[in-house]
Amino acid sequence: MKSITLVRHAKSSWKYDVTDRERPLKSRGKNDAKLVSNEYLTYNLSVDKVFSSPAKRAYTTCQIFSKYVGLDINEVTIVDNLYDFGDENVITFIKSLNNDLDSVMIFGHNHAFTSISNIFGTAYMDNLPTSGLVKIDFEIEDWKDLKKGVTKLIIIPKELR
Repeated sequence: MKSITLVRHAKSSWKYDVTDRERPLKSRGKNDAKLVSNEYLTYNLSVDKVFSSPAKRAYTTCQIFSKYVGLDINEVTIVDNLYDFGDENVITFIKSLNNDLDSVMIFGHNHAFTSISNIFGTAYMDNLPTSGLVKIDFEIEDWKDLKKGVTKLIIIPKELR
């Protein structure tokens, strides 16, 4: 069995004159990421490996989760192909994961994460909001065989405020 946990980056700020990759988080984004990570912690789940988009807003969200959930930020792998707003690069990345990994957490972007949640999960959503988390389990032994799984967990920050 394999599982992926997708975490959309927290709410970012548009008030700075920086490139898209360098946009920082807003205060609300930081607070929402803390809320979601603290809620995730109550499920006592573990992950074998954490991956993040190189975008500042995604990696900062990953840092917040690492702090509150007890992940080792030094073990996070930044993957350029996760800076993807469609879903093709992220799906290709997931299908290429090492089969020694059974459970992974990925920090990234929309529309990719909403699309992947709808393609591979069992709970349809119009939009995975910022700081939103979706965990999907798959009855597969090899990541290249990725197919429809079962949505096991959805955490939405608005529902925690």
